[in-house]
Amino acid sequence: MRIPFLLISLLLLCSMVTGQALGGKVLFEFDSTSSPRWASFENPGAEKGKGATRNNGAKGYPSDDLAPGETKQLLKVKGAGIINRIWITIDDRSPEMLRSLKIEMFWDDAVRPAVSAPLGDFFGMGLGRTTVFHNALFANPEGRSFVCYIPMPFRRGARIQVTNESSIRLSHLFYDIDFQQVTQWKESNLYFHAWWHRDTATRLGEDFQVLPRVSGKGRFLGVNVGVVENPVYEKHWWGEGEVKMYLDGDRQYPTLSGTGTEDYIGSGWGEGEFYNDYAGCLSANKDGRGWAFYRWHIPDPIYFKKDCKVVLPEMGSNEKKLVAQLQAKGVPLIPVTIDDQQGPVKPLYTPGKITDLSDPSLPDGYVMFYRSDDVSATSYFYLDKPSNELPALQAVTIRTYKAKK
Repeated sequence: MRIPFLLISLLLLCSMVTGQALGGKVLFEFDSTSSPRWASFENPGAEKGKGATRNNGAKGYPSDDLAPGETKQLLKVKGAGIINRIWITIDDRSPEMLRSLKIEMFWDDAVRPAVSAPLGDFFGMGLGRTTVFHNALFANPEGRSFVCYIPMPFRRGARIQVTNESSIRLSHLFYDIDFQQVTQWKESNLYFHAWWHRDTATRLGEDFQVLPRVSGKGRFLGVNVGVVENPVYEKHWWGEGEVKMYLDGDRQYPTLSGTGTEDYIGSGWGEGEFYNDYAGCLSANKDGRGWAFYRWHIPDPIYFKKDCKVVLPEMGSNEKKLVAQLQAKGVPLIPVTIDDQQGPVKPLYTPGKITDLSDPSLPDGYVMFYRSDDVSATSYFYLDKPSNELPALQAVTIRTYKAKK
């Protein structure tokens, strides 16, 4: 008897939904190679039989404070394992505190951290601003806590710490880190990394470094980006820059190139607030707060065998006559193309030269132009080694800097 194709598809779908969990594990299958462990202030070493020992087992150490300049270890374990979930909440969730707290992660006794980022930005929120959302990798269920679901394997040990680089005492820090101790290590495992960077005034025509070139075999997992517009550009749209990824020896031109900033997160013709599993915009400049958006390359994996670099040009657009008015005022910009709606856009850009938009021979249309804004980003990636050679996390003064209006 021939089984209809539609029925086969439905049976496969039901099997996937009922029998599979994240990572391809079957929910009802026993795994004898792993043991669950939770780390918290009660048991930061996640030792067997050592949880809830304070106060005769009655919730004796749920949280701790963090003085200015102090570092506290949240996890320090030996052996192999895979972190599956990290949850943190604090009582001061201001942007200043969320960018002053530094989270670092070290794998296999490495001296340099694989993860070094402001706490708020690391947990998927560009600009370090807390907001309610959830997606495939991060969640902030009610705007009061931070959850990460990224799998993080380690072979010989793991250490996670948070440092308070503000001048204010943080009175309450709660956390738990959930992981599996494992007896088997797959040689195909990659180590998790994250890197944050901010440029308070991008240079005209120079691409913002989402991820400087990293060497090794790995996977670019995704990014969250924050943009604070430079007011000199008035109401002109800022999001025309196309994400570019240089893979495995690319130098002058990338292998992967997009079509625009909002296009990169699956939107178009501007950018409003939304979130889903793999992309979203958590802030669309309400009350001048800036823009914050993310994209996770889970259904469309970005693997690299030798090296990887990811950039985002800062580019805007508007009607030619309006951009020409900015140019006449001396606002810093470099015209790139003009779209006269008569086919492909007309190129205007030659390095070292700036097109005069008052030239009467130019057609009317929308002009795209390089501009300068305040841009920051957290990039997430896997590498075949436990540390990287990226620049250290920028000073807290840069992380918390507020441009003067």
